[in-house]
Amino acid sequence: MESANIHILLVEDNKDFAKLVQVYLQRFQKNLFEVTWKENHTDAMKELGSNPNFDIVLMDYFLPGKNGLEITKDIRGKRIEIPIVFLTVNKDFDLALDVMKLGVDDYLVKEEISSPVLPKTVLTIVEKYRLQKQRIELEVSQQRLKVIHQTLAGVIREFESPLRDMYGIAEEFKRHPAAETHSSYIKIIDENIHRILSKMEKLKSLKVDKTIKYIKDIKMLDLS
Repeated sequence: MESANIHILLVEDNKDFAKLVQVYLQRFQKNLFEVTWKENHTDAMKELGSNPNFDIVLMDYFLPGKNGLEITKDIRGKRIEIPIVFLTVNKDFDLALDVMKLGVDDYLVKEEISSPVLPKTVLTIVEKYRLQKQRIELEVSQQRLKVIHQTLAGVIREFESPLRDMYGIAEEFKRHPAAETHSSYIKIIDENIHRILSKMEKLKSLKVDKTIKYIKDIKMLDLS
């Protein structure tokens, strides 16, 4: 797995246990895990709403106010796609079924935090999510590129013919007896026609869906 830091939201009402989680994660690999600790549902949801960059949520199942399953429902209800791992006192078959139904990624017994099980579970789940995200982004990019090609095909056909005509006219101007007198204007026309034709060729052979910021929220295709 790449060495990028893992940003963890830890939801745990026991301050001492929260500190232990951070200590054992640091002991596994120093500075790899960045932990933000929240004690309850309200603070956790507020943090997720203001900070979209968490890689994973580690959450005590038994919390004051709302339990882990209820908080998970709230997270999923807000369409926040982030892996969630429960921390429980013991393994429970009924809880495992509920966890699977909600799409919680795993649940660990609290006693396991002192072993490599916790950090390895976190690393495995985060890597899986990152790969899934990359695959989805690639698929979306490929679909966008397909639509761009379909849209551009008609536009290019409409522009190519008059541009070729303009190119021919510019060539005629160059051979005209008065070409030297108006050479600066002819040069400008010629350069712009060639520039547009070059962009058209790049559009026809576009292989990457790459956009750059143009003005405010407007983006444009990068043909560089």
